[in-house]
Amino acid sequence: MVPGFHISTNIRDIDVDAVYSFISSSYWSENIPRETFTRALENSLCFAILDKQNSQIGFARAVTDRATFAYLADIYVLEAYRGRGLSKWLMEIIMAHPDLQGLRRISLATRDAHGLYEQYGFTPLSRPEMLMELWNPTIYQ
Repeated sequence: MVPGFHISTNIRDIDVDAVYSFISSSYWSENIPRETFTRALENSLCFAILDKQNSQIGFARAVTDRATFAYLADIYVLEAYRGRGLSKWLMEIIMAHPDLQGLRRISLATRDAHGLYEQYGFTPLSRPEMLMELWNPTIYQ
């Protein structure tokens, strides 16, 4: 727990405008259409980091069947709030969530936060030759 903040998994607590503003300018989802983003939220297990005034200062979502697999996506903490342990606390909450227990695989993609995710057991792909992707990096442009 980080004093002065709370994490909610209630989708009604998410400031969709604030999260969309951040995500649509991020390196991983730049220019994502609002309706695509909204559909992604509605079909994910979402985690909102909120301050005492319920202002959105961080977010993450898990795309999951809640039985075998989860993909962690759109994880962020606003720059002004970094360095307070919020990202570690968010990961602790995500990894302890009842719907994400007993899964065979949890994956994520990151350009620059490997050190954070390694603290929660994430490693480079053990068998990259087994995984494939269909990737369209310019779909939102």
